[in-house]
Amino acid sequence: MAQPTQPTHPTHRALVWFKRDLRIHDHAPLVAAQARGDALSLFIIEPAWLQSPECDASHVDFALGCLAELRSALAARGLPLLVRVGEAVPVLAQLHAELGFEQLLSHEETGSGWSYARDLQVAAWCQSHAVHWQEFTQTGVVRRLHSRSGWAKRWQARMDAPLQLLQGGFQSALAPEALQQPDLPTLASLGLQAHGKTLQPAGEMAARRTLKSFLQERGFDYRKALSSPLSAEEGCSRLSPHLAFGTLSMRTVHQATEVAIASTPERSMAYALRGFAGRLRWHCHFMQKLEDEPGIEFHNFSRACDGLRENDFNAAYFEAWCDGRTGFPMVDACMRSLKATGWLNFRMRAMLVSFASYHLWLHWRQTGIFLARQFLDFEPGIHWSQLQMQSGTTGINTLRIYSPTKQAHDQDPQGLFIRRWCPELARAPLPYLAEPWKMDISVQRMAGCIVGADYPAPIVDDKQAMKAAKDRMYGLRQTPEARSEAGAVQARHGSRKSGLPPSGQRRRADAKPATSAAQVAKPPAKRGQRAAQENATPSPQGDLFA
Repeated sequence: MAQPTQPTHPTHRALVWFKRDLRIHDHAPLVAAQARGDALSLFIIEPAWLQSPECDASHVDFALGCLAELRSALAARGLPLLVRVGEAVPVLAQLHAELGFEQLLSHEETGSGWSYARDLQVAAWCQSHAVHWQEFTQTGVVRRLHSRSGWAKRWQARMDAPLQLLQGGFQSALAPEALQQPDLPTLASLGLQAHGKTLQPAGEMAARRTLKSFLQERGFDYRKALSSPLSAEEGCSRLSPHLAFGTLSMRTVHQATEVAIASTPERSMAYALRGFAGRLRWHCHFMQKLEDEPGIEFHNFSRACDGLRENDFNAAYFEAWCDGRTGFPMVDACMRSLKATGWLNFRMRAMLVSFASYHLWLHWRQTGIFLARQFLDFEPGIHWSQLQMQSGTTGINTLRIYSPTKQAHDQDPQGLFIRRWCPELARAPLPYLAEPWKMDISVQRMAGCIVGADYPAPIVDDKQAMKAAKDRMYGLRQTPEARSEAGAVQARHGSRKSGLPPSGQRRRADAKPATSAAQVAKPPAKRGQRAAQENATPSPQGDLFA
């Protein structure tokens, strides 16, 4: 029997596999592909992603917008971008049979559990088919890190390295007519419903415009603006979706920020941008935690917290929290805003998680899955680290239990945000807006809002819930098991004072190190100290999500 004719392919053909790096600027795999003969590029819309519990149609919609621009930009340089729907290994196997490639080029990814499992499968396939898979770094996350000591210096060196810029076009592996690819899939064709959110513009050009406007105009009051949901909307960088989808590289943002700091004549602007620059390192610091311990997506950092909330989950509380109908206006306004836009500033995110974890005593895994679907800028390493940090299950961080009433008074003193997102309360007098349940029935009638009918009554008693949570958390932290776990968590995941970049040699108010193991059993603050503790910058990573 005659043997089938085997396709002949030129040697050194490279396939650039796009994942969460949807850009052409500072893209090491693309630069490497130019030097390795003919090339093609690929993005895979994976069912494992679409079916993962943290994926939302808004994420897919944003990615499709990025892909449309990226495909056009690559075609102008002679490189086709193939977009395929399917699991990674079968898609790669089919392309390997049809087009042949010897090298697979991509960026490293620190993602959710499904992507980690996918990469293991791809690595095994590459090895069995003599395909050399080279992964390039694109953040400060270090693979197979043995110790956090010196990590900050390594981050600085990576961020200061020259940008990887394309020079000219590509020698395409496909014929010129193949540059005209079929239309991209739609949400409907992928089996997804419309999300209804008003999202930030997608793509690399929008990312670069956002970066420019922040560094040149919007960032002047950054440190003050980031706490209130009103001022943060414009005053925060709003770069987080672009960093999550890779339409900007962390190195590009870092270097542009340093240039802006050095060139601005205004000390106040330089001061504001220096605060933002520090948060870029913390962005990668939290991603490193998931890289070092992938299991924190599913289990507590401190195993002494196992069983703390797992058996007390209240489905009615969870539903009210998800719907923005808890009876606490600041909580409800923040949730409704988030569900409509896919974005919320960090302090209000921290308040949402704190309220769910302490007032409602909900486990962080269920609330985290729901929030992951709402956040357009969902970044797994940051997300799960922060969920646990704000829930008190790291065992090493200071407990921050936010009063939603106090946050309303502090961050929305005129009630503008609450009235925008809780229109039931539009006519409520300002003194009652943060606590509408205190209105007399006559005032409720005048305001056209009957508490318990037009707007929910509080689902828990604020003070009682906070006291119960503190008693349980501080009681746990005083146990020998919790103290031992805290030491282990600090050793593996805690920040290090040594090895900070030059700009961080002096301890800043917005960048204090994580609590040491010796401090984890510190009793609750006295009455006069609580307000100061809650009003402190919630954590050094305040703009991780902004």
